[in-house]
Amino acid sequence: MTELLIAAITLATGYLLGRARPLDKLDTWVWRRCTFGGPWVHSRPQRLLTVAALALVRPGEALHAWRHRHDPPPPRSAPLVVRDLTHEETRDA
Repeated sequence: MTELLIAAITLATGYLLGRARPLDKLDTWVWRRCTFGGPWVHSRPQRLLTVAALALVRPGEALHAWRHRHDPPPPRSAPLVVRDLTHEETRDA
């Protein structure tokens, strides 16, 4: 009887955790903190909590970020050239 009760409690707990999806909510929270908040926004404990949550939820991305933390920024693309077509139309006419 105890095994049946333990199995029922385990299934109910798994069902409730599946419905609540705590890792998905934690993943969304970490994504928002990493995307919209820079290092100037967070205090040291908040940064530590964010990095720990990132390592828990997305260990591959956390490892990649750690390995490439001192890389130089990527090269910038060429500036956009905007032509004024109103003057070119009057010259052709």
